[in-house]
Amino acid sequence: MANAIFGRKVGMTQVFSAGGEARGVTVVEAGPCVVVQVKTQERDGYDAIQLGFGARKRVNDALKGHMKQLGQFRFLREVRVDDANNYQVGQTLGADLFEEGDIVDVIGKSKGKGFAGGVKRYHFHGGPKTHGQSDRHRAPGSIGSGTNPGRVRKGLHMAGHMGDDQVTVKNLRVFDIDSARNVILIEGAVPGGSNGLLRIRKTGKVSNEAKLVRPVAPVVEEEEPVAAEEPVAEAEEETPEAVEEVAPEAVEEPAAEAEAPDAATAETEEKPE
Repeated sequence: MANAIFGRKVGMTQVFSAGGEARGVTVVEAGPCVVVQVKTQERDGYDAIQLGFGARKRVNDALKGHMKQLGQFRFLREVRVDDANNYQVGQTLGADLFEEGDIVDVIGKSKGKGFAGGVKRYHFHGGPKTHGQSDRHRAPGSIGSGTNPGRVRKGLHMAGHMGDDQVTVKNLRVFDIDSARNVILIEGAVPGGSNGLLRIRKTGKVSNEAKLVRPVAPVVEEEEPVAAEEPVAEAEEETPEAVEEVAPEAVEEPAAEAEAPDAATAETEEKPE
């Protein structure tokens, strides 16, 4: 697995550790880095992958062909790997390469300070302020060794161009990681200014400091919807069964039949025997 990734320095901020202490951290946008080229031992003599990071507007035709339509990357840098056959062109590497507590080395280019004197550049002491030394407060002093060797030695600290050099800050702790946004919080300061390119390299060491304890959001159980209570049907008042109405004709006919024998009996009684 690759032990390094490239990122962009966003800036610095302050966060609280697990013990409640305020810590200064650097916010780094680490990736996503896309594998543009894979170099193997058989073909190139060493195992490495070339990563593309950042974006730019204009790319010449040669770079477009080299990037294989994967994007218009601003930076192309190589990272040595143990076995390049484990990687493929187009593969993406992100901040999930690291974990909270990892010890990393951060490599970047320091801020350019222009031409600087020995006091600012190398923290020279300067000359005395007394005994007539009115204009030697920030002078470098003697630079030679006398007769032997009789010359200025190579690499002597003197005034000159300051900054704009590759600087490595070692043994920094990964404070926190946001894999969704490819953001890493690294405890301490890193070289360079904002938007500068950084190389974040794993050392294989892990800090024994307590990790952050993130509160777990309570799980809210979904309540089953309460069924609306059906209105209780009012008891229907018991109505007396309807009495079947009898047609008047049906009532009168039996009466007539009943009267008929009486009339015959009366007629019989009136007739003399």
